[in-house]
Amino acid sequence: MAAALWGGVLPLLASLFLLAPPPAAAASLTEITGFGNNPSNLRMYEYVPDSVAARPAVLVAVHYCTGSGPAFHSGTEFASLADRYGFIVIYPSATRSGACFDVSSPQALRHDGGSDPVGIVSMVRYAQQRHNADPNRVYVTGASSGGMMTNVLLGDYPDVFAAGAAFMGVPFGCFATTDGSGWNSACANGTITRTPQAWGDLVRGAYPGYQGARPRMQLWHGTEDATLRYPNFGEEIKQWTNVLGVGQTPARTDRPQPTWTRTRYGATGDQAPVEAVSVQGTGHSLPASGMAARAITFFGLDAR
Repeated sequence: MAAALWGGVLPLLASLFLLAPPPAAAASLTEITGFGNNPSNLRMYEYVPDSVAARPAVLVAVHYCTGSGPAFHSGTEFASLADRYGFIVIYPSATRSGACFDVSSPQALRHDGGSDPVGIVSMVRYAQQRHNADPNRVYVTGASSGGMMTNVLLGDYPDVFAAGAAFMGVPFGCFATTDGSGWNSACANGTITRTPQAWGDLVRGAYPGYQGARPRMQLWHGTEDATLRYPNFGEEIKQWTNVLGVGQTPARTDRPQPTWTRTRYGATGDQAPVEAVSVQGTGHSLPASGMAARAITFFGLDAR
């Protein structure tokens, strides 16, 4: 009788097993090679969530000096937000000594000029082709060296990026050098000041003749930053309000957190042309918890 019972149950179990969906494989960070023109030999890592959208947005997340793509992946909240909202994250890795990105050479500061920006844009184009990604929804964020690169990429490639969120960065062109050095002490120390028009002209000069839309910019900086000092935050605001053609007087000021002062320029909503968040009492340690989600809201990626 037992044999007869199992004889009836086993086929039923087998049929249920065949009908059940296979267990989901957890998404993981994957290194991509051969992704296109890459003059400075960057490495590319991508994170494609299991629930990736049919025509996904792409976010480039750029690490700090001494960091790496995998370290920025594991140390920030962008991948978990990608899981929630279905976009793809690209994590470039710098390979030069110190693992900083080139934001200072003449090649890096012009459209298709060479160096790291060219390699990063190759990563974006690879992801667009491989994953049917939406070319109108490409964004970039980064911290420190990556925050500086965010400024550089928006200046060099306004035709590629729709918006950026720069944590602890400096204005486009502020770190420029002509002696081969990758470090500009005057800029890092916050002693370079220019008019909004002069800062804006540096951005416009990166891609002469470009007449299209300019990407929106979100800026973050800690008031006690001793590495890329806080005056750079105000200079970035001057630059990007000029580039985007909006006034320097905030359209709205509020405090999303007790230590945050957020100013919006050109509009009052979540996707204002320029948004700037000053973090009181904080040093060179952004993004902190919850800040990545604010960047995703600014990009408009927090809905499928």
